[in-house]
Amino acid sequence: MTAATLPAAWLIATGAQPGNLMERSQLRRDTARQIIARQLGMPFGAVTIGHDAKGRPLLTGPHGTGLHLSLATRSGLVAVAQARRPVGIDVERVDATATPPFAALHQQEAAMLRGLREDERPLAFARLWAAKEAYVKALGTGFTRAPDSFAVTLLSADRFEVSDSLRAIAHEGMSRTIENGGQEILAAAMVVLD
Repeated sequence: MTAATLPAAWLIATGAQPGNLMERSQLRRDTARQIIARQLGMPFGAVTIGHDAKGRPLLTGPHGTGLHLSLATRSGLVAVAQARRPVGIDVERVDATATPPFAALHQQEAAMLRGLREDERPLAFARLWAAKEAYVKALGTGFTRAPDSFAVTLLSADRFEVSDSLRAIAHEGMSRTIENGGQEILAAAMVVLD
């Protein structure tokens, strides 16, 4: 469960069903602490995770690692990302009954979704939204940054690109689709900023 190089991401099916925000947060932190402890070859108790002023997870112990973290939880699946630069990770559930919120999307994203068959939209939207959330987590803004102010392009089943007029270069990210015990489908995305 250690990564040979960074950036790295782990998607851990915990089997837990947290009942509230506090339980979800504890599950994320405990899972991340286990991964980081293994990664750094340290005891679990030596790893502490806090939050910076914007609410991003921050490795508060041990000091001086230079690691950036991002965490997400959905349906008992915990996503943990580590990198040497700002990183964001997110997991979204594919909801076959939901209509994408076209008005909240960049016009390019809305056009792409409208161009798909109706049965293809739920997975594409979950992948798109996971990428958008991963990006704003990496920025450290969350959705104080309007979701229609930047565009995600799904390049393939496992790659996407974020174009943002406020940043000089586009950022490419990774995505993955997971079947969570055959009960539901989840879409995960990670992006690292240069």
